[in-house]
Amino acid sequence: MLYHPDKHRDPELKSQAERLFNLVHQAYEVLSDPQTRAIYDIYGKKGLEMEGWEVVERRRAPAEIREEFERLQREREERRLQQRTNPKGTISVGVDATDLFDRYDEEYEDVSGSGFPQIEINKMHISQSIEAPLTTTDTAILSGSLSTQNGNGGGSINFALRRVTSAKGWGELEFGAGDLQGPLFGLKLFRNLTPRWLNRASQTYFFPIHLTDQLLPSAVFYATVGPLVVYFAMHRLIIKPYLRAQKEKELQKQRENTATDVLQKRQEAEAAIRLMQESVRRIIEAEESRMGLIIVNAWYGKFVNDKSKKSEKVKVIDVTVPLQCLVKDSKLILTEASKARLPGFYDPCVGEEKNLKMLYQFRGVLPQVMVPDSEALRIPKQSHRIDTDG
Repeated sequence: MLYHPDKHRDPELKSQAERLFNLVHQAYEVLSDPQTRAIYDIYGKKGLEMEGWEVVERRRAPAEIREEFERLQREREERRLQQRTNPKGTISVGVDATDLFDRYDEEYEDVSGSGFPQIEINKMHISQSIEAPLTTTDTAILSGSLSTQNGNGGGSINFALRRVTSAKGWGELEFGAGDLQGPLFGLKLFRNLTPRWLNRASQTYFFPIHLTDQLLPSAVFYATVGPLVVYFAMHRLIIKPYLRAQKEKELQKQRENTATDVLQKRQEAEAAIRLMQESVRRIIEAEESRMGLIIVNAWYGKFVNDKSKKSEKVKVIDVTVPLQCLVKDSKLILTEASKARLPGFYDPCVGEEKNLKMLYQFRGVLPQVMVPDSEALRIPKQSHRIDTDG
């Protein structure tokens, strides 16, 4: 009703109302259909974008839809795992063709077969590996190799279990055997210094350092404590400053890429606030008559409370009117979702952490509250009261 074009006579307001009314209509199409509403209530917009719903019966309860969504997710995850077997193989064949250019002298013509150049295969190397994903974090790796040169050679086989512990690191337990070396047991721990270093395309670079052939305490110390000291020194002096600069650069790039979209959202928010004015006036009159809920001031965006970050710019927008418009029966209820999508809101600092800060009046007192962007909020609440004497 707030955005209905027929409710506004001013041509500019009418045009703004039509644009916002179309957005409301899109939401209505989702929420008016029992199946799409159940999907959205459970999984949000992400659930509506899941492929496969077109083959699902439309008359299903929310619990059945949840089961179907989880089944589709499992199937997609299984297909993804099956595509990650990642077989790799290498075959290297060495050919000795020196007889084409370095023949025996003429006096050795009595040597058998000397009339034709001798081309021989004198060495060969074959290696093969395959990865078998067990879960989303565990992978089994089987690899083997065979080498021969001038009639001598050998081979080896290795089995490894890899577990991804985080986005930055993983561990690997390896077992192996071969005729060129005895039984092998190894434990490897990996950690990316940054998401951009050490991995380029599908190449990973290793720099193993051979310390000793014997198990010596000094070698164990340098092999464990040494890398840790180097890592923490690099992390503090090089990596952290680099990551901080990269984050700022990425934020700046993100702001530039979303500048047009942010401007559009800002215009929509400002238009929505203009359309809300009359409704907000009536809501405030009704709330004042019963000493109900009045939003005194409300801000949304990035607040800087840490004294060490005072140089950073505060990026907030005034959302007093939009929040007052959502008050009903002296209550304001916000769900667990980004508040940038609320009517009259937009994102003033894309890619950065945001909060909602509010000072409101209820029953003659002035409670205050500040919550993270995606946290649910319900007011009035006794715990929001502040010490007026302080």
